Amino acid sequence: MSINFNVERIDFPPIDVDKVSRWIERVAASYDKRCGNISYVFCDDEHILEVNKAFLQHDYYTDIITFDYSVGRIISGDVFISVDTVMSNAQGLGVSYDSELLRVIIHGVLHLCGIDDKGPGEREIMERCENEALACF
Repeated sequence: MSINFNVERIDFPPIDVDKVSRWIERVAASYDKRCGNISYVFCDDEHILEVNKAFLQHDYYTDIITFDYSVGRIISGDVFISVDTVMSNAQGLGVSYDSELLRVIIHGVLHLCGIDDKGPGEREIMERCENEALACF
């Protein structure tokens, strides 16, 4: 098991890596999953746009892209997070950058656990799961 936090073109965000890693493991366990290799890449808007174009053929900015390599109960993946978009979303929502960053970090884990947010009613389920996970932080 390995949860890694990396940066691309930015300074490292203000997170306690050990605390966040333990939290991720607890949230995964609450869905009867175990963490395999999970790699977070914190980046700027331009880098996430490049990833979005290259791998998903999407020409727009986003706060998170999750590539899921999970097998069975072992969750693994690469999670790209644009701190620029996280910051603007936090401002737009009237919440702190730190809390929005945690929400996006766990959003990726929830995707790896099998929770989607694109279909009818799925966004509400994802938000409920995010809120439950944040309450455990």
